[in-house]
Amino acid sequence: MMNQRLQHFADELDQLKERLITMAGLAEERLRLALQGLVERKPTLLEEVIAGDARINALQIEVDDRCLKLIALQHPVAVDLRLVVSALKINDDLERVGDLAVNCAEAALRYLRHPPVKPLIDIPRMGELAGLMLREAIEAFVALDVVPARRVLRQDDWLDALKDQILRELLTFMLGDRATIEPSVELILISRHLERIGDHATNIAEDVIFIVEARDIRHRSTPHAAERRRDWHVAPV
Repeated sequence: MMNQRLQHFADELDQLKERLITMAGLAEERLRLALQGLVERKPTLLEEVIAGDARINALQIEVDDRCLKLIALQHPVAVDLRLVVSALKINDDLERVGDLAVNCAEAALRYLRHPPVKPLIDIPRMGELAGLMLREAIEAFVALDVVPARRVLRQDDWLDALKDQILRELLTFMLGDRATIEPSVELILISRHLERIGDHATNIAEDVIFIVEARDIRHRSTPHAAERRRDWHVAPV
């Protein structure tokens, strides 16, 4: 009986992970389409992203329900309890990533009403890096591996640096030509949404470290902050 109960719990955890993998894949695909629609100036792709939020929302409700039932019926402890509680938080992070992809698509639609401000180079790089961070964070969760989780923490610094670089460049355009102000603001908003996606990937990576090491690093001390800055000179993508 005990073995059957343990097997049932393990099966439920596997199904929970599968749902989160699916959510992450959907969120990453929506992000990719939003950036593709922006770069290729295709409003239909952007409208597809905006209209396609229902699947992620449905999965969020299902994952919440699964987690609460596991806690109520299985009474997990130690690492199993940390995993289920973290899955609840990761579920919210992934839903927010989907929302932020919608925000990117909406800002991109507004941007397309104007002539291009400049060739888009760093924003697509931000999108690729944010997608990579999300993918590696979920892989770290599924494998319960802190190595890729810590890599995501360092990549968050690179994402922030790209956002700051975009802001400085666009401010230069805005000061030089008033006609670029409105479309530049939309690009700045997109860069901020991408930064927030990176923040949610970072949250997931921190949850992995919490699950494995029973250590909360959300408000990191100086030693851990130094670890995140290691290899700063290495190109992120």
